[in-house]
Amino acid sequence: MARSDAQSPEIEKLLEQWRQGDCVVQDGLWFVFRTHIENPLTDSARDAAMEGKDLVEEPVAGFMVVTQTCDIVRSPENRPFVEIAPLVPVSDKKLQQVKRCHYIRFAYVPGVANQNLVADLDRSMTIEKSVLVRWSPIRGCKTDEEARQLALCLQRKRSRFAFPDDFTDFVRPLADRIKKNHDKNTSEGQALRILREIRVQAEPSWDADEILLMFWFIRSHDDDVVDIDARVKDWLKLLPPSGRFRATGEPVRLEEMTAADYVASEPLDLEYLSSRSD
Repeated sequence: MARSDAQSPEIEKLLEQWRQGDCVVQDGLWFVFRTHIENPLTDSARDAAMEGKDLVEEPVAGFMVVTQTCDIVRSPENRPFVEIAPLVPVSDKKLQQVKRCHYIRFAYVPGVANQNLVADLDRSMTIEKSVLVRWSPIRGCKTDEEARQLALCLQRKRSRFAFPDDFTDFVRPLADRIKKNHDKNTSEGQALRILREIRVQAEPSWDADEILLMFWFIRSHDDDVVDIDARVKDWLKLLPPSGRFRATGEPVRLEEMTAADYVASEPLDLEYLSSRSD
């Protein structure tokens, strides 16, 4: 059987130009999804349903490639598909919040950040590689560190820990305080901005009747100007003993944590814990 054009050596060569996180931005791009005509949930779906359609085409600014690089470059004869996510415009403030991983739904893509575009990970679409190679790629990540951060963001979206409901209620005062003050021009805002992430570890386990929670406030870089120790004490005061939980915590640099503590802890998902509407 003859190889199709989509499986030609020319296509395989063009695929070598693409990497995970690469983008296309141009006019005439559409995100396609299926709805239920009797119960459409979005404006685009309602418009389509009024026309008797259950397949919705929605214009978008562009797409980001979600598929891992090693799978993109594999022969389309055996792996003909790639996954893409639409790029959506956001405000300057929200762009910075996405960059700091405040939103599970969105991914920061350095290559299109100057256009205030982020990837909407709640929506994805499968296309054949023959479509991909007809676009001109915009390099989404130009350094290994940028590529690593994007990969972590994609992983976080799909594998985040399902915290117990009573923990969600317990930690909400802290989550709300952090989101409220993170961007403020205050000493507390400065302290929050030097954090790489906050992780929480449950001893002896999340299923226990009594749980000691260890909060790791991980600093992203050295900054001795901020009294982070005092700030952590203030934040922990928002978590008095309640129900199954008692809380303790400390600020650390990543190199000060053991691998065992890092693996045994979970990242605190502030978007999920303090907001159900975005």
